[in-house]
Amino acid sequence: MFEVITSLIEWFADPVNWQGPNGIPTRVLEHSYYSVLAIVLAVAIAQPVGILIGHTGRGGALAINLSNAARAVPTFGVILLTFLVAGIGLAPVLVALVVLAIPSMVTNTYAGFRAVDRDVRDSAVGMGMTGWQVVRRVEIPVAMPLIMAGVRISAVQIVATATFAAVVSLGGLGRYIIDGLAQQDLTQVLAGAILVAALSLLTELGLSRLQRVVVSNGLQEESEEASMETRLEGTTG
Repeated sequence: MFEVITSLIEWFADPVNWQGPNGIPTRVLEHSYYSVLAIVLAVAIAQPVGILIGHTGRGGALAINLSNAARAVPTFGVILLTFLVAGIGLAPVLVALVVLAIPSMVTNTYAGFRAVDRDVRDSAVGMGMTGWQVVRRVEIPVAMPLIMAGVRISAVQIVATATFAAVVSLGGLGRYIIDGLAQQDLTQVLAGAILVAALSLLTELGLSRLQRVVVSNGLQEESEEASMETRLEGTTG
């Protein structure tokens, strides 16, 4: 164990690993690029679906069950399947990461919308608000804690899983793991894993901090309870 720790310290202290196209800064930027792009695409797809079923209350149980089923889809399998269709490139990785991220986003957005008090919603309608105004001014602000939680969970999953980009000859921190395995270099493999874990942790901490800044504690606690109830409804409905 001492030898492993010593090797890791030497690896991180080596200036070669911090310079050039294979340096840590470059790999972190590549990994972040893949992750951010996947998160943006997932939000663009999942949030409208979650908002629609949450606002209308239709198809909620089906959407949650489908989302839960999608969690069981192996990411590597999706990459291989997309690779056979689209070939080598960023597309297979993005498809897999987006598929991975959508379930949490849809489920949490739906749960957040269903947590809005019916009387509050009816009062807004009684004041003459249109459906879109109710969504924008009432439901989204109340649902924001769970919407943010869904994005945060999905973002951490994406950052941790973006290592698969190296499988299809792309860059990112997964390059250290894949190349290390090919070269039987345990130190490089462990260093890559540590970097991925560190970036995932920073993503979690950053988005958690953002969530606490934009959402009050009271709304967060209420939304967490509503999320649990909604998940139970989805599995029993």
